[in-house]
Amino acid sequence: MPNTTSPKALAIIKSSEGEKLTAYYCPANIPSIGYGHTATVTKADVANRKTITVAEAERLLRGDLADAERDVAKLVKVPVNDDQFGALVSFTYNLGAGALASSTLLKRINAKASLKDIEASWLQWNKARVNGTLTPLRGLTIRRQAEFDLFKSGA
Repeated sequence: MPNTTSPKALAIIKSSEGEKLTAYYCPANIPSIGYGHTATVTKADVANRKTITVAEAERLLRGDLADAERDVAKLVKVPVNDDQFGALVSFTYNLGAGALASSTLLKRINAKASLKDIEASWLQWNKARVNGTLTPLRGLTIRRQAEFDLFKSGA
């Protein structure tokens, strides 16, 4: 049976992203709306203060999660439980499948490395480009720790 994003992982995603019903720029200056949805949001949407409903935010989140779940299922080659899967979905939802695919984190998970090594690889993903400089962000630091804590709880 395929993994699904656990309720605990969904809570991490929602609390980390926040529910914003008016288009905005995230800390990395990417146009966003809802729970961090970016795929269909433009700079014009932010400038025009585009709004959506709570139901639309949920619909966008579910669509984005389906993409992230598919990517994680394809990339992770070892068995994981739903909390571990969900932690990886949260990571991928935030950073994209390309980041996971090329990461030492994925290599270590697929190699069944120690939790200490996985933790080191996970927590380093707490930075975003701010004015062209890779900068640790408090929100990302908190999110990465919550994701890893969820991942290790299933180990």
